[in-house]
This record gives sequence, structure tokens and C-alpha cells, in this order.
Amino acid sequence: MSETPNEAPRSLSELTASALGRRTVLKGAAGSAALLAAAPLIAACGSSSSTSAKTTIAGATTTAGGGATTTAAKASGALTFGSNYSDAKPKAAMAAAVGALPNKDIKPSINTVDHNSFQQNITTYLQAPDDVFAWFAGYRMRFFAAKGQTGDISSVWANLGELSSGFKTASTGDDGKQYFVPFYYYPWAVMYRKSLFADKGYKIPVTIEETMTLAEKMKADGLVPFAFANDGKWPAMGTFDQLNLRINGYQFHIDLMAGKGTWTDAKVKAVFKAFNDLLAFHQTGANGRTWQEAAQAMRDKKAGMYTLGTFAAGQFTVQADLDDLDFFAFPQYNTDHGQDAVEAPIDGFMMAKSPKNAAAAKELLAFLGTAPAQDAYLKVDPSAVAASSKADTSAYTALQKKSADFVGKAKFIAQFLDRDTNPEFASNVVGPAIADFISDPTKIDSILSGVEDKKKTIFTS
Repeated sequence: MSETPNEAPRSLSELTASALGRRTVLKGAAGSAALLAAAPLIAACGSSSSTSAKTTIAGATTTAGGGATTTAAKASGALTFGSNYSDAKPKAAMAAAVGALPNKDIKPSINTVDHNSFQQNITTYLQAPDDVFAWFAGYRMRFFAAKGQTGDISSVWANLGELSSGFKTASTGDDGKQYFVPFYYYPWAVMYRKSLFADKGYKIPVTIEETMTLAEKMKADGLVPFAFANDGKWPAMGTFDQLNLRINGYQFHIDLMAGKGTWTDAKVKAVFKAFNDLLAFHQTGANGRTWQEAAQAMRDKKAGMYTLGTFAAGQFTVQADLDDLDFFAFPQYNTDHGQDAVEAPIDGFMMAKSPKNAAAAKELLAFLGTAPAQDAYLKVDPSAVAASSKADTSAYTALQKKSADFVGKAKFIAQFLDRDTNPEFASNVVGPAIADFISDPTKIDSILSGVEDKKKTIFTS
């Protein structure tokens, strides 16, 4: 099945304003479906090949204040929850969020699967999914909803008054029904440690020329300028996205993701030329390294920078180190596009097409769309920005406040390559192609020819 996304929204200002208690107008609401909603599958749900960890939530005492809209004690019984929050801090945070469900007659069991395995086995997983499971907004959500593999939760949205219209658009399938509950969002940018920059006298670069100069200085200082990983064949997509958005602009990028552009175009080759120039300043062996390992290199001041989402903060277990974490916008390549586009993926939850306990599943989903659930999560893992307009922003870290402001000021918002295009194309074509490029950049012409040939098949089938 192929699918072409609609034009993505130009601003997440409404989402960000809601997160910080402000109210602004989201421009281009009709076109928001693709960007806020363009999320494909690079790798995402349950895994038949991975060992699952089951945690039964019981005895939580937190109650749903601040506008929670669950349906009291109508639902009861066992409920399974499929989670890809497999790292220690996100796993504990998700347990806290689910454990805060006020209806103790519902007995959720969290089935946690390694993040990459969860994503890579989504098609198999959806043959027998948990009642509720973690997933991503946009194209990824719409793709499986259109195939009838997930449950309609429009009735849940009748009570989700804490989520903006922009979030609702990002949760809506092609048939106008809702299939997703947003939980949080986060930007992709260049992460770094403030103390390292201060100690070395480094300045935040704005242009690519300034970035290259800084990278040379870092190498001379015995640092790897950029931490880099691509295990799972998705992290390096972020660097490609940033480069394409900077060099060719938002519309070219979105059209390319929609199957409208040509991968053998000179503009695409220019992106990979720029990518190759940067590889000299990146960690080698990226295809065999996890993003967590790369984040730890930045954390430990072995690498100076890291292009990743702010979820990198999950690898900072010491509060002083977390307070030291900061980010800046990916550098400008030309004045035509400047730094006017950012990526801000939305994560959340979906329901099985035929859940074993539908009433409990919908009640849990309704709760996850509220401030108490999101506050409980972010209290443990403060690496993202809550979707709820009633979330407790007074507890936000400097990183969270900056994330919300960063996204809110962006002229254009993209989700991420594996969320902005056809799932099959992202997972089976572009991901492996970028991995092949990293292994041998000299083969980029043949690699892009192969991508273009497969694109034609996928987007016309």
C-alpha cells in the first residue's frame, strides 16, 4: 500500500504554547496532518525475537487531578500495555505514568520490548498486539489505521480537552477518525555540554563554516567533534534530514518524503556530499553503535556534540550532568533556508483493533492524554515536553523550557524521516541506503539509483 502525505504544518506554536500555558493560533491547521501527522515506521512495535519484560502495576496512590477525564470505575480487569520504552529511565517513567491511573480496578501489565526490535517487528506485532501500545503520530499512525490494523478511539477524544487541535490533527486517520493519543514531543538539534564549551572557550556555531572550524578545534583538543550512531538504521536519518532541510529547504524535503522528488537529483547528491564532508568529524563505526552509546560519549566529554533528539538526556543519570546539557540549532548552509526548519516528533499511544479489554484500554488512553499521567512520566524522565495544556510546566528543566520555545519559534516543523514517509520506504529502503553510504560514501551514486528505483515501485503500488 502506498500513501502520499498532505502538506505538513508550518508551526507547532499552538502545541508549544499549550505546553507552556500560552495560547496562539496554529496556522495551516488543515495542512497539519502530514507534518504533525507524518510518521512512518522505521522500526517500532512488539518483537517476536526479543525477550519481553512484564511489569504489573498495582497499588499506585496518585490520583488524577488537574483536569483528568477518565471514566471513573466503569472499566475493570486485566489490561496489557505494549511498551518500547526499554531504557532504564524511560522504562521507570512509563511505569510511573501507567501506575498513576486512578481506577485501581484496572490491572495493567506493561510488556516492555527493546526499542529497535519493537519498531522493526511492528507488522508481526500487530497480528496479536497488546490492548494499548506505544507508537508515533502522523504517517506511521495513519498507515496502519488505513490498513484497519488499529482501533478507532474517536470516543476517547471526546474527553481529551487538554490536547490542542494541532495534536488532534496529528492523531487523525485518513477517514477522519482518531487513532492516537499524543503524550509528548521533543526537538532534534545539536546536543552539547555547556561546561565543556565554557572550559574550552568554544562558541556556538551558526553557519556550517563556523561548525567546521569548531570541529577542527575539537579534533586538535583530542575530542571527537560529533558523537555518531546508526544501530537500527534510523539515527543517521536525523543528520540527513537536517542537511536536506538546511540545503534544499522544507518543501523540497517534504516532497522528497512524499515520493514526489527524485533521489538521483543533484540536490539530493549535494546533501550526501555535505554529509560526507561531515563524516570526517564523526565517530567511525556508526552502524555498529547504539544511540545510547553515542550519547554517553557526549555525556562523558569524549565527543563534543551530537545531532539527536533531546531524548539523549535519558543517558544523563546525574542531575548535575543533566543540568549541564544544552542544544543549538543545526547550522545554516545558505541564507535561502537559514535555520528555519526543525524536527519535532510526537510520541504517544494507540489501541489494538480488537483489544481484549476495550473499556479499560480506552480509559487508560484517556488518562495518558492528561496532565497527571504526563507529569508522572516527566518527573522521572524530563527529556521531552508534555502534550497536555495543563501539564505542570513549573517543574520543567531548562532543557524542556528551551525545547518548547525552540519548537514554538520554528517556521517549519518536520517529524522525522521515518515518520514523514511511507513506512516500507523508510525502513526497507532509505534506512539501509544511509547505512550503506556510511560504510562506503564512494558508492553514493549507485546507492541513490537503487533508492530511486525502489521508490518508484513503493509509491506506485
